[in-house]
Amino acid sequence: MRRQKILFYACFLVLAQLGIAQQINEKTFEGLEFRSLGPALTSGRIADIAIHPENENIWYVAVGSGGVWKTVNSGTTWTPIFDKQKSYSIGCITIDPNNPHTVWVGTGENVGGRHVGFGDGIYVSHDDGKTWKNMGLQKSEHLSKIIVHPENSDIIWVASQGPLWNKGGERGIYKSIDGGTSWTRTLGDDEWTGATDLVLDYSDPDVLYAATWQRHRTVAAYLGGGPGSGIHKSMDGGKTWSKMTEGIPKSNLGKIGLAISPFDSDVLYAAIELDRKKGGVFISSNKGQSWIKQSDAVSGGTGPHYYQELFASPHQEGKLYLMSNYVQVSDNHGKTFYTMNEKNKHVDSHAVAFKKSDPNYVLFGTDGGLYESFDLTKSWRFVGNLPLIQYYKVAVDDTEPFYNIYGGTQDNGSHGGPSRTRSEDGILNNDWWITLGADGHQSAVEPGNPKITYGEYQQGWLWRIDQTTGETVFIQPQPAAGEPYERFNWDAPILVSPHNPTRLYFASQRVWRSDTRGDEWTAISKDLTRNQNRIALPIMGGQQSWDNAWDVDAMSNYNTITSLAESPKQEGLLYAGTDDGIIQSTEDGGATWNKIEVGSIKGVPATAFVNDIRADLFDANIVYAALDNHKHGDFKPYLIKSRDKGKTWTSINGNLPETLLTWRLVQDHVKKDLLFAATEFGVYFTSDGGVKWTKLKGGLPTISFRDITIQRREDDLVAASFGRGFYVLDDLSPIRSFNTSMLNDEATLFPSKPAYWYIQKDAVYAQGDAQYKAKNPPFGAVFTYFLPEKLKSLKERRQEREKKTTEITFPGWDALEAEKRQDSLAIILTIKDKEGKVVNQVKGSNKQGFNRVSWNLRYPNKGKVKLKPPGVKEASSNTGVMVTPGTYTVTLSKRIDGKITQMAEPQRFEVIPLGKGALEGASYEEITAFTEEYHAFQKDLTATNAVLSKNLMLVNAMQRAADKSDKPSTDLINSIYEVRERLLNIEKELKGDQTKGEIGERSDPTPQNANSVASTALRTTYGPTPNHKASFLRGKNQLKEIKSKLKIVTDTTLPAIERDLKAAGAPWIEGQGLIED
Repeated sequence: MRRQKILFYACFLVLAQLGIAQQINEKTFEGLEFRSLGPALTSGRIADIAIHPENENIWYVAVGSGGVWKTVNSGTTWTPIFDKQKSYSIGCITIDPNNPHTVWVGTGENVGGRHVGFGDGIYVSHDDGKTWKNMGLQKSEHLSKIIVHPENSDIIWVASQGPLWNKGGERGIYKSIDGGTSWTRTLGDDEWTGATDLVLDYSDPDVLYAATWQRHRTVAAYLGGGPGSGIHKSMDGGKTWSKMTEGIPKSNLGKIGLAISPFDSDVLYAAIELDRKKGGVFISSNKGQSWIKQSDAVSGGTGPHYYQELFASPHQEGKLYLMSNYVQVSDNHGKTFYTMNEKNKHVDSHAVAFKKSDPNYVLFGTDGGLYESFDLTKSWRFVGNLPLIQYYKVAVDDTEPFYNIYGGTQDNGSHGGPSRTRSEDGILNNDWWITLGADGHQSAVEPGNPKITYGEYQQGWLWRIDQTTGETVFIQPQPAAGEPYERFNWDAPILVSPHNPTRLYFASQRVWRSDTRGDEWTAISKDLTRNQNRIALPIMGGQQSWDNAWDVDAMSNYNTITSLAESPKQEGLLYAGTDDGIIQSTEDGGATWNKIEVGSIKGVPATAFVNDIRADLFDANIVYAALDNHKHGDFKPYLIKSRDKGKTWTSINGNLPETLLTWRLVQDHVKKDLLFAATEFGVYFTSDGGVKWTKLKGGLPTISFRDITIQRREDDLVAASFGRGFYVLDDLSPIRSFNTSMLNDEATLFPSKPAYWYIQKDAVYAQGDAQYKAKNPPFGAVFTYFLPEKLKSLKERRQEREKKTTEITFPGWDALEAEKRQDSLAIILTIKDKEGKVVNQVKGSNKQGFNRVSWNLRYPNKGKVKLKPPGVKEASSNTGVMVTPGTYTVTLSKRIDGKITQMAEPQRFEVIPLGKGALEGASYEEITAFTEEYHAFQKDLTATNAVLSKNLMLVNAMQRAADKSDKPSTDLINSIYEVRERLLNIEKELKGDQTKGEIGERSDPTPQNANSVASTALRTTYGPTPNHKASFLRGKNQLKEIKSKLKIVTDTTLPAIERDLKAAGAPWIEGQGLIED
């Protein structure tokens, strides 16, 4: 019996947990929205560009690591149109020439770099990019070209490079004859050879040319060519192919770019990578049957694998553009090339687009975004409003009052910028600054001293940065005499000790320590890696000859340390992770090290790359690590945890998806089991140490996040995306506080952070629509609350009941009438001051899960409430003057059918001044007293104006009524005229001389003037001055006198005339009320 009870309770708990899991999911937390910071002062890698064939103001831009963007006004404004799809990495984009409403997108970057993202096939939109459908080739990973038949939209050809890190997948040339419903591979193999380029003979669409590419990259090395690479021709619409060999060198061919002459379809061009980064541009004048080498031109920089796209100008015969770190241009069919003008333009170009209408126009896509030229590359305009930066790492300082964010980027240097500003504009590009150039990687900040930061170029070029002067000091550790060179990783780890802010750790194949901010270094370990000869390691299925297509410049250093951590609970307890599957630890500051092979950990491959190690903030025995094995073709997540200082490890993958690279972890500094993970497809968190993970989707596109951190003072979660810049989740504390018991409450209102009291700076005026602006957090106080269920109207409840039944019954006329009459349901947040006086009420959102609403620290507009027909909403009333600093409370309530009911316990919060001004103004008490006087005066003035206006309209109506009376009277008409004159004189005293106003002449001061002057006193934290007070007093006295005159007219004169009109048999006047029987 006891066993049965235990089994019963176990089943009950499982079912209960299952029920909770179904209630708590990604949607629950969507109300907690990340804020995009960009910036867009530099941009990101552009893979492809398509200009609309019928409207050259419409562009589609494929971003290598940032989705698809569209502009309808030549780049003035942009819309991301691919954010909800499964892939963020884009290789190519094509507009259907027969129907430009149809757009095709190939996912997965089309370069062979060490930092590429992967895709999940080909997508199509038939409505200009509004909606998308995946059409297959989901194992292709990297698509580089799509061509739609110029006469038949059902025929599509696709060039797929295939997986970079592994063999197999869907690689080669694919053809569909049913609009993408099914695909047939017609060229390529099952192992290492895919297709990198494809061109169509526009004079005969049955003729196509394809460039195949055999390549494989591992964590250790890169082989960029082989016998599978070559040029192929099809004369039957891509069904069969012949390899073109005449005139093509018999060597290790690498990446090939193709172009067909727009002036003569017999002429083709090929940019061919040959051995050891050599190459040449070849021409065929007989449709590919034979080729002649024109020159030795080949893409430079990091290597042809990263560029090598070739474009033929549609405006000048023989003009070619070869994409490279510095674009190479030929005006004579490739015989000679010169370097294009790149001044004031980012180098590293990958794509170019032309306009039919303008032969002098070119639009280039680079690693730094888009650049357009209107004078054929003599000058450039940067498209500075695309936030596409690829950040590797993120760091935050503790600057007051707003902290700064630092990060290093792919090919766009390292940056620093504010998490928010005082400006109404938000955060602009010019609020950011460049800390270092080149490829930026990790940045670090000295705790307690934000003037000292650190940054690095690729492969360990480490610098200390003085943020006061902007000067940089090179501090990379150097080997001693007789020691080998230091193998620094592409993204070498920097660690500032949690025990000593001037102590740094840095790593190559060994760990280095400096106690002098990098001025002096000591190696505290031997080589902690496997120290292998990477050329001897297997690649492309086995050991390769030295004579094969190695590209050493395309490789990162290997056998390097990639991550470092020190326990904040135990000084000298250090961890180091490597790129070759090792975790090392020391408890004595580096004197002795203990080695763990990650392959010995259950479920972890031996080759896993250690992306991150994090020592627990609460327990010296606990340490976490994020690993990944994607450089061996394995895209699974690997999050692990040790409870014995790294000796043994267990998985904390929990319910993470099977395809999800895990890059970095951060632990909450308050709740020990709350962890956040930066992954290839978003940000995840767990509240139970890794048993269950939940994706945070609010405000985020599908994008890779490479790093994540917490700004502890503000409780902000700051994430670095690899393709869309920085994101901030302002105030993560509600996630920390959330628990399943809240599902049983009607609502939960969470504590609020202190709200800063200051006057926002005016926006920069009239800068046009192209200016990039990132949003600040909402000004004022932000309130967060949780609703297990949204409030539902009578109509919604009926509709829910009807969905649950197959037999729908008529609800009855009374029920339908009740639905129609029901007032809108509302969530109300009521703010009170410390005396309990209501300051304002704010309407909140009504969504299941988390909700956030802000209050701008202002009273409602106290002026007036207009009469409006039923159903017409009142405009926002939060436009009054600001409250003063102090303690306030907020209460969460619901309003249903006019009844307001409290839903959760009130929360106290503080309004605090952001800082002191140069001069000391009025006290908070004086400002509050003046505010109360101003509110009373504003109400009085508004009422006086309204009564005066109403009386003037009434007198006008009386004049017209008198003309229609049964018994016209000269005395009655005269009395109406006289009262009209009195009212016009009162209006002049109240508002000024309208006759003078017609030509701009000033009137004597009025109460209206005094109101305006008084309001200026409350638009500043300085408060009212004696000048304000004197003007205000004069206005109040004037208004008092005006009111006494108006009261006589309103209470005595007009009622008497009204009686006389009735006696004279005048028509009924609007506003007179019911006619008595």
